[in-house]
Amino acid sequence: MRFLENPPRFFFFTGKGGVGKTSIACATAVQLATEGKRVLLVSTDPASNVGQVFGEVIGNYITAISAVPNLAALEIDPQAAAQAYRDRIVGPVRGVLPESIVKGIEEQLSGACTTEIAAFDEFTALLIDSALTENYDHIIFDTAPTGHTIRLLQLPGAWSGFLEEGKGDASCLGPLSGLEKQRTQYKRAVDALADPLRTRLVLVARAQQATLREVARTHDELAAIGLSQQFLVINGVIPEEETVHDELAAAIHQREQVALSAIPSALKALPQDLIRLKSFNLVGLDALRHLLINDALPTPQRSVEVLPQPNAPTLSSLVEEISEDENGLVMLMGKGGVGKTTLAAAIAVELASQGFPVHLTTSDPAAHLSETLEGSLPNLTVSRIDPHEETERYRNHVLETKGAHLDAEGRALLEEDLRSPCTEEIAVFQAFSRIIREAGKKFVVMDTAPTGHTLLLLDATGAYHREVTRQMGESRVHFTTPMMQLQDPKQTKVIIVTLAETTPVLEARNLQSDLRRAGIEPWAWIINNSVAATSPSSHLLRQRAFNEIREIDAVANHHARRYALVALQKQEPVGVDRLRLLSNRADNEILKRLG
Repeated sequence: MRFLENPPRFFFFTGKGGVGKTSIACATAVQLATEGKRVLLVSTDPASNVGQVFGEVIGNYITAISAVPNLAALEIDPQAAAQAYRDRIVGPVRGVLPESIVKGIEEQLSGACTTEIAAFDEFTALLIDSALTENYDHIIFDTAPTGHTIRLLQLPGAWSGFLEEGKGDASCLGPLSGLEKQRTQYKRAVDALADPLRTRLVLVARAQQATLREVARTHDELAAIGLSQQFLVINGVIPEEETVHDELAAAIHQREQVALSAIPSALKALPQDLIRLKSFNLVGLDALRHLLINDALPTPQRSVEVLPQPNAPTLSSLVEEISEDENGLVMLMGKGGVGKTTLAAAIAVELASQGFPVHLTTSDPAAHLSETLEGSLPNLTVSRIDPHEETERYRNHVLETKGAHLDAEGRALLEEDLRSPCTEEIAVFQAFSRIIREAGKKFVVMDTAPTGHTLLLLDATGAYHREVTRQMGESRVHFTTPMMQLQDPKQTKVIIVTLAETTPVLEARNLQSDLRRAGIEPWAWIINNSVAATSPSSHLLRQRAFNEIREIDAVANHHARRYALVALQKQEPVGVDRLRLLSNRADNEILKRLG
C-alpha cells in the first residue's frame, strides 16, 4: 500500500461515513505494530467502534491491546472530557467563591460548546511532544466523518486566532483560563498538522461518484489549512472475476468503473490505493491482518450452497404507517455510511408523491440532498442546515437585537464574543429547533449527522430543555421545548438506519439505548443495502449475504419494534424515480422511464 510507504509519525484517516476509515486505521495500526513500531491508535469519533473491532473495552484512557504487542488505543469520549474540563475550571473556585457564582460558572460550562472544547483539548495534546506521546513511534487518528473532521482539524488555527485577536471574554465559554493556558499547545498543534514530514492525511472513499466528489471537497478544504500530504484509498472495490453470471455484481462493478474513470481532477494527482471488497466482516485480528492484502483471504470461507431468503417488511409498509398521521417529524439516525440521506429522500419523495406537503432537510455537514434527488418534485421543499450560513445568520441576529443599543465598546466586545468557534454550536442548535417546529403542520423528514454528533446535538437540546424547565417551572405558563417534541411519539418518529453487518447493528443497538436514556423511543429500524435480499450468485456476494442473515434476525426478533429491509440496488438510487424504487412503489411508467 502506497500510503504506508515511509510512514510519518501522524496518520489521519478521514472520509464520508461508512467508507471503512476505522477498519483501515485499525489494520494500519496492527501492521505497523507487527513490524515492531510502538503505535497509539486514537479515535476522535464520538461514536467510536474501535473497541468493537478489537473486541476489547478501550474508553477514554490509553489502553494496551492485549492481542497486539506494541499497540495501544484511546477513544476520546467527549462527555468524559467535558466533565474533566469542567472539574479543572470549577474545582479551584468551589468553596472559595459564593455558591451562586459557582453555579453560574457551571451553567456556562454545561453546553455543547464546552464538550467540543474539551474533546479538542485532548486532541491537540496528542499532536505535541509530551509525556503522553513520547513513547510512540506512530499516532494514528481514526476520525469522525468528513464534515466534523474538517471542523476538528480547523480548530487549532481557529482557537489560536481567537485567543490572539480577542481578549478571551466569550460568554459562551465561561472562564477562559483553561483555553488561555493552551495557547502554546494550539500553536504547536498547528505546526504539526502543517508539516508533511510529520503528518499524512489518508482520504478514504468508495468507488462512487458522490463519495469521490465529497473527498475532492475535503481535499481542497484541508489543503487550504496546510494539510498537503494527502493519499487516497478507495475501499471495497468489487473484483472483476465476481461479475461472471451475476447481474448485481456486474452492475456494481460497472458503476464503480464509471466512477473511477471520472475521478475528480483534484484527486488524480494523489498517490492512490485500491482495496478489494472482502467477503468477511471486518471484526477481529484475523480480518484486520488481511484487509490490506488484496490477493489473500483469512481462514477458508464456508461454501454457501443454500442461501436463506429473508421474509421481511419493505420500506413501503413503513411509509404507509407514517402517512396515516398526515404530519409530523421523521428523523433518520445511525452510523455514517448506512444510507440515511438516501432513505430520508426516499421517504420524503414517497410522502410528497401522495400529496402531502414535505420539508426534507439534513443536519449532516457532509450531506448533499440535492445530489441525491437530482431534481424537484411538487409538495417537496429541500433545505440543509449549513453551519457556516447558520452561524452568520445567528451573528447578524444577535448584533441587530442585543447589539442594537450597545455603545461602541460594548458592541466590540459582543462582536469578539461572536467570533468564538463555539458560536457555531449555538447557531446549529437554533436552526435545528426552528425546523422541527414546522412538523405540526406538515411532514418534516430529517437526515441527521452520524450517530455521535447527533447525540451531541441532542445533548444541547436536553440542556436547553432543562434550562427552560428551570426558568418556567414555577410559572404556570404552558411551554413545549424541542426535547419534549422529540420525546412525544405522536409528533416524532425516530428511525434507526443500519446495515446487516456486525458493527453497524451493534452501534445501532447502542444508539437505541442512548435515545431511550434521553426519553426518546425509536419507532422503527431500516436495514439498508441488503445483499441477502437480492439472491446473488457471486461467491463473494453469497458469502456476504449469508453473513447478513444472523444480523437481520437479531434486528427483527430482538432490537426493533418494527423494521424494513431494503435491497442493495443495481443502480445507485439517485433521482426521484430510483428513490421510489426503494419503497417498491414504482409504477410501470417509472420502470419504463428507467429502461
